Amino acid sequence: MTSILNRIETLDWPAIKAQLQTHGYACTGPLLSAQECQEIQNRYDDAALYRSRVVMARHGFGQGEYKYFAYPLPALHQALREALYLRLVGIANAWQQAMGISNVFPATLAEMLTRCHAAGQNRPTPLVLKYAAGDYNCLHQDLYGEHVFPIQAAFLLSQPQVDFTGGEFILVEQRPRMQSKPQVVSLKQGEAVIFAVHQRPKQGTRGNYRVNMRHGVSVLQSGQRYTTGIIFHDAA
Repeated sequence: MTSILNRIETLDWPAIKAQLQTHGYACTGPLLSAQECQEIQNRYDDAALYRSRVVMARHGFGQGEYKYFAYPLPALHQALREALYLRLVGIANAWQQAMGISNVFPATLAEMLTRCHAAGQNRPTPLVLKYAAGDYNCLHQDLYGEHVFPIQAAFLLSQPQVDFTGGEFILVEQRPRMQSKPQVVSLKQGEAVIFAVHQRPKQGTRGNYRVNMRHGVSVLQSGQRYTTGIIFHDAA
């Protein structure tokens, strides 16, 4: 997975950090190849890879479905998870400090998962989501337990306007004593959006304050849309 590590290392991390600070999200530009995206889609029906399948309508989450990977993760997802964590942990700890939270995240993903597993959060959270025409994902937060890493990533595996239409990634920022701010994120195939899981700091006239973030996907108008999500804390 050296290629993945090199691709992540060569991203414009100062720009990503600035975008996360300003908007609560940042886009990477295409990071996975079309072949890698297709390989993930092709293995969606390989039951041996997954620990569970969730049909969103059954739980009021929206329409569509997703599957959580089992351990061990596929090599590509493991490499993405490890490499992205190393680049994001410094930003996450800066956020903690800005929000007045004393908890510090460890330097490596392995240490983060050890912390999760000791607290009973031992189910892997990286996943693949599948949407068909009419499907959508309600606004939500991927928390899963006491230990929450505050940043995650989602990769678009399908090609917009070719494989599907509609189905935009949506972020909503809930600001204290103000109306919520929606943001629509247009992605290319193989591109990731890196975004806040729950809360993030925002600079105000009197210093930093916390804003609450939720994310979802708008209604798919046609075709099929696949994404894969990289979450850095495990689930209880």
